[in-house]
Amino acid sequence: MVAWIPITIAGALLQCWRTALQQKLRHRLSVNAAGFVRFLYGAPTALLIFLAGLAVTGAPMPVPNAPFLLYCVAAGLLQILATNLLIMSFGYRNFAVGTAYAKTEAAQSAVIALIVLHEVLQPVAWAGIALGLSGVMTLSLAGRGLKPRDLLAATVQPAALCGLGAGFLFAITTVLIKLANQSIPGPSLVVKALFAVVLTNTLQTLMQGGWLLWREPAELRKTFTTWRSSMWAGTLSGCGSACWFTAFALTDVALVRSVGQIEIVFTLLFSRFYLHEQLKRNDITGLVLVVGGVLLIVLRQ
Repeated sequence: MVAWIPITIAGALLQCWRTALQQKLRHRLSVNAAGFVRFLYGAPTALLIFLAGLAVTGAPMPVPNAPFLLYCVAAGLLQILATNLLIMSFGYRNFAVGTAYAKTEAAQSAVIALIVLHEVLQPVAWAGIALGLSGVMTLSLAGRGLKPRDLLAATVQPAALCGLGAGFLFAITTVLIKLANQSIPGPSLVVKALFAVVLTNTLQTLMQGGWLLWREPAELRKTFTTWRSSMWAGTLSGCGSACWFTAFALTDVALVRSVGQIEIVFTLLFSRFYLHEQLKRNDITGLVLVVGGVLLIVLRQ
């Protein structure tokens, strides 16, 4: 099995676990504060992973340049906005459905990467993406039916708009991360990816922390008083970001995001057994389609 596949699956599991913790924090923190903890407590974790990567590979310290910094700033800002939209979508429906809408980022990433990065996928990969997307839509409809009118009604509701918006911003973020990795020289793709994680998380801490200090100082204080819970969300975020950034550096971003749809499997498990949310009958159908799409891509690698 090629290395990026288990790395992506690990990233999906860690991201799902982190998002579940953020969903619980949402009852104690504002949207911005719940999103901020992943960066505040994730940055130290990312730094430790980067230092370990330097020690293991023996690669030289990457030297940032202007394009790299610009891509990291843009990716960091868009990821903040995407995370906030994702957390907002939970308030309209539930954890599983909000995540399902955001998972359309796999298809959106494929289109954006084709235009910006000129990443051309094989027909079987597009088939896997389409199959996974059909599973996501089955989950998001949550029993409404598959008629065009039902599909339209499900798509224009607030949860769908927030989730789709989050998916779009996450897709652009993914491409920017790939561009950042390509913009600096260095012999190790992994070390460059981990360096991008450190810089991006640090910038995100400063950007969203500054916003909270300006507009929500009380919520900023809460992110420190809730450190026992918030710390774990940040640690999982730092580890998950290291996996995602590394996978993006190793292969096409659309393939990574498509295999990353396996997060839906983890999401349903967390939703049912950790958050105690009730799942619908058609969740099984959606689950099978998503897994089928992932397998279609993985087995062709």
